[in-house]
Formats: sequence, C-alpha cells, structure tokens
Amino acid sequence: MQISRSIVHGATRAPLILSALASAFLAAAQAAPATTQAAAVTPVAAVAPAGTPPAPGPEVRKFLKYDAPLIALAHVRVIDGTGAAPLEDRTVILRDGRIDSILAANVAPPKDAQVIDLKGRTVMPGLVGMHNHLMYTASLNQDEEGKLPPPGFFVTEIAFTAPRLYLASGVTTMRTTGSIEPYNDLNIRRAIDAMQIPGPHLDVTGPYLEGKGTVFPQMAVLEEQAHARKTVAFWATEGATSFKAYMNISAPVLGAAIDEAHKHGIKITGHLCAVSYREAAALGIDNLEHGPVFTDTEFVANKQPNRCPTGAEMQASWEKREIGSPEVQELIRDLVQKKVAVTSTLPVFEAFVATRPLLSKKQMEMMSPESLRSHLAAKATAAGNSERAAKQEAMLKKEMAFELAFVRAGGTLLAGPDPTGNGGTLPGFGDQRELELLVEAGFTPLEAIRIATYNGARFLGLQDRIGTIEPGKHADLIVIDGDPSQRIKDIENVETVFKDGLGYDSAKLRASVRGMVGIR
Repeated sequence: MQISRSIVHGATRAPLILSALASAFLAAAQAAPATTQAAAVTPVAAVAPAGTPPAPGPEVRKFLKYDAPLIALAHVRVIDGTGAAPLEDRTVILRDGRIDSILAANVAPPKDAQVIDLKGRTVMPGLVGMHNHLMYTASLNQDEEGKLPPPGFFVTEIAFTAPRLYLASGVTTMRTTGSIEPYNDLNIRRAIDAMQIPGPHLDVTGPYLEGKGTVFPQMAVLEEQAHARKTVAFWATEGATSFKAYMNISAPVLGAAIDEAHKHGIKITGHLCAVSYREAAALGIDNLEHGPVFTDTEFVANKQPNRCPTGAEMQASWEKREIGSPEVQELIRDLVQKKVAVTSTLPVFEAFVATRPLLSKKQMEMMSPESLRSHLAAKATAAGNSERAAKQEAMLKKEMAFELAFVRAGGTLLAGPDPTGNGGTLPGFGDQRELELLVEAGFTPLEAIRIATYNGARFLGLQDRIGTIEPGKHADLIVIDGDPSQRIKDIENVETVFKDGLGYDSAKLRASVRGMVGIR
C-alpha cells in the first residue's frame, strides 16, 4: 500500500500529519492507489429565508437575551461591511427582524423600542462562513504501528456543538462546504429554520463529489460522468444548495458535475488535486477552496492527467515559486477573468505550524478530552522539528501573499476556517481567527470584515438580504466589545449575536457545549 495523496481533513500517519504544512495538509494515510465557462448562474437562495421565521421554540429561548419586536442598539459604533469607515455613536433600530434605520446620536429612538445602551461596543454584519462544516476530525483511528488501517479515515459529525459555536462566535450564515452525512445537514437546517434549535442559516452542500482512491469510506466514488450527473441531480432535489468536488475527481467527471449543478441553478466549488485550478476554471467551476499553494497541482513536474500527485510533489512545486512570477500571475489573471472565487482557509493551515500559538484556554475548554489530547499530541510532535516548522511558516506566508495579490488583481476572496485538519480549528473560533490572519496577510481590518461578510453574501446571491448593515436587510448582526476596525483581535469579544432580530447570548451558547466538541 502506498502513502496516499491528499487530504484536507487530516487522515494521516501521525508523524506525517506534522510534516511541512503542505504535505501535512495533503496528508499521509494508507489508502488504495489511486468545457468552456458556463453562463452566469442564478444561485439558489437557501439561507436567510425571505419570510418571517416561526416563533422560537424552548431550546432556542434558553439562549435569547433580546426578543422584542422593536429594539434600539444605542450609542454603538457601526461597521457596515462595505469597507467604509465606521460610523461612531449611532443607534441601529431593529424592527420585526430587520434593520429599520440607523440614527444619529441626537435622534431619539422610537418610544416603544427596547433600548440597549452599547457605548464602547461595535455592531457589524454577521459573518458568512464559506468553508464551514458540521463535522470535525476528532482523532485518528491508528493501529499499533501508528498507521491508518482499512477501511480508512472516519469523520465525526458534530451537529449539536457546531451550530451553537458558530452562532456564538458571530457566524449567522454558513456554507457546509462538503457533507459527510448530507441528510444530517439537511435535517439540521430544517430544525434551525423551524426555530427548534439555535444555529446559523445554512447553505447545505451535497455529498463530496470524489473520485477513485479516496481515503474516506464516507465519500461517494464517481468514475463516470453519468454517475456524477445523477448524484448532483438527486441531491439537488433533496435540498442541497451547493456542491463540492474533491481531490481525486477526474476532469471529465468534474465537468459533468459542474454542468449538471448549473442546470439546477446551483454553484459548485472544489478542493481539487487531480484537476488543476486552471483546468477547473476552464470547465466552469465557480469557486476553489484553500488557495493554490496547498491545492493547485498545475506546476508539478510531469504531472499525469487526472492523477493526484503526492503531497511532497505538490509542496516542491510551490516551495520556491514566487507569487510575483509570470506563471503565478497568469494563474491569477485567468481566475479573475473567469470570475472564479477563491476561499481563504488560513486557520486550518496555521494549526499545523509548530511555532504558532496553542489554542486559547477558552477553546480548549470546548473540546472533548480525546480531541484535545489528539491535537496537543500533534503539536508536541511537530515542535521537535525546527526546520519543518520554518517550511510550514513559509508556505503559510506564501498562501497569504497569493490571497492578497489575487484580491488586488480584482479577484473575489471568500473566508472560512475549515474546522478539520489536526483538530486545532474549531467552529466559530476558527472563523474569527480567519479575519485575524487576513489582516496578518496585509488586508486592512475593514477589508477583512468585508471579505468575511459581504463577499460571502454576494457569492451566495443573498446580498439583498444579508452581508451589510443597511435598512431593509435582515437583522443579522454581531455586538462586539471593542473596535475590530482598529484591533482585529477584538473580533473575539462577541457578546451578542442577532439573527433575524433575535439577540443570542454568546456566553450561554458556548457554555452549553463545553467539553463536547469532537463527540457530539
């Protein structure tokens, strides 16, 4: 059995998961060997429903701080999500679940409003997570030799803890970006929309569209175009509102999946390997995950068509390649011209860098003992190799540089944490960390906020409902203690999250899942 190629979701032999960031992320687990741009698509609006939501059920009411029909958020700083400078000392009026108006400080709120004094606080749009999951790589099922035995790596569903943590952290809308148990995700969406459980609005991605050689027994294996079309058509009728292609899918099968998804008015993204970025762009893909430094294989020497190279080959193809080089600049121009969005998932890569800080105490408290043990063991092993850590850091910085150059060239960047990898990227917490890392990459805090709010809303076709603070839009807002436009780390100080005008207590939501992430 050869060492397998890829995996974003961390199935690896323990020593190899901690190797250079690219090969760690593109993983080492034992496994079996392994058209033109479409017309503009009208996306299916599956999140932030247009109608009035039902009354909150008892499980939702446990976490509500504010549920009045008319609320005034007084003396607050407003970051509207457009990239514009903040508005100081404003009163934001929420009426019947929507943003009614934004008043100057000297204008009195309606007399029957519940007035909440938020002096020193900031209100900004709810985050739109574009690479999020209701699953998690809790720990590896290794044998006594530290290898991953057949049938492969199993992913844990955390459909109880994840929605609560996302909402607590300010994520009011999210795309699941690949489902291991799509019926579970669809049912969770129904329960959230029915106000039976707390959680963000969900864009549910169908099952992974994977090819031969996957290490995941929970994924479909699609080797024929007709099978791909049938799979996409079936899940579109079941309620999936986006699709994600995966590492080993071939170009002909990917092309068929893209065409079928577009026929249903649904966008498709991909974490690819066997197919390069530019090949996928030529086939009409809408979005590419993670950025090319860890996933684009077009620069691998002697790459075989429709074959995923090894992690070492992929890393070598980018290790000495500069973002300013002609070939990378041509890649950027091609993606921008074809309007292919790229999703930044910097936190999942950072988790593999041994020299980066450990998780905060607050995050560790959320994790199950086994999940925390597994993650800390991985970090401890990685800390012993300073040369590897330096390479990991360099690859992370290179991906940051690509994302900045891509946006400066006119590309659409989306944001999401990808809570998988070695378990160090938690739902919600990872979304906040993504903004901090975008600022480290060279974006201003206001640019990072726009990427994580408005850009995601626009990609989902929901910019008329969410993504910015404007009268008439859904009241999906975050109340933050501090000013993230000046100190992006203040994004971690979420006190209250409004979704459709209901104010949720962040601390209570987090407390309800303490010690459970990785098992529920």
